[in-house]
Amino acid sequence: MRATDSGLLRGDGVFETVGIHGGRLHDLEPHLERLAQSAAMLDLPTPDLGVFREAVATAAHALLADFAEPPATAMCKIVYTRGEEHAPPPGRPTGFVLAEPFPDVSHDRAEGVSAVVLNRGYPRGVGEQAPWLLAGAKTLSYAVNMAALRHAHARGAKDAILVTTDGYVLEAPRSSVLVRVGQRVVTPAVEGGLLHGTAQRAAFASLEAHGFACEYRDVHIEELTEADSVWLTDSVQLMRPVRELDRRELPIDAALTATVNEDLLSHP
Repeated sequence: MRATDSGLLRGDGVFETVGIHGGRLHDLEPHLERLAQSAAMLDLPTPDLGVFREAVATAAHALLADFAEPPATAMCKIVYTRGEEHAPPPGRPTGFVLAEPFPDVSHDRAEGVSAVVLNRGYPRGVGEQAPWLLAGAKTLSYAVNMAALRHAHARGAKDAILVTTDGYVLEAPRSSVLVRVGQRVVTPAVEGGLLHGTAQRAAFASLEAHGFACEYRDVHIEELTEADSVWLTDSVQLMRPVRELDRRELPIDAALTATVNEDLLSHP
């Protein structure tokens, strides 16, 4: 990548982060599919998923070769940008892959994390009302997400749950949100203006196999504090229960969390 690349200068590009657990890539194909979807939303040239698939395998193999035993958790980041900022149409996009170890998150999976609720600054349905805001695309423009995490840390919390101005749950800065009410688990509908999580889909499959009904629907902020469990899910950290929200304790189902995480770890 050159210093004049629009991905670096403008955040004009998309990315995916694939979890590597015990030396195995987690849900690579859904990540590649979502990369292509995000690229289409940004009017980027269609990425060559075959090339990226091979690059991911090469990067993961090179990373794992440095360890006698595979790290418990690692990740492979796929980046695809518009390329040189002033290149003539149709341009020449830039793509690369980076693999690296990730800190141990077993404690967070078992004991849960604290979180705060933060206003995302727009109403529900912004993706339909203002498609140019790219809600639902995984773009390189993650400055707001990282600022939200820093603000959460400054308030003594580990993570944040972002909500709309009219009180509907969106997602965490780097995770999807799952809410359990009895034998039903829900996650915010993607039409509300959020990213469709890959780990969330795998978690739904596991939960349904264990007798839970799963659905996508609007989730109001008040449902979080009334829920039987709240989880954050992503491909690297997997399923983490929220044990405290805005300094209010939430119930944790440690056994169910462990069961789903075991399913996710065994998922190809």
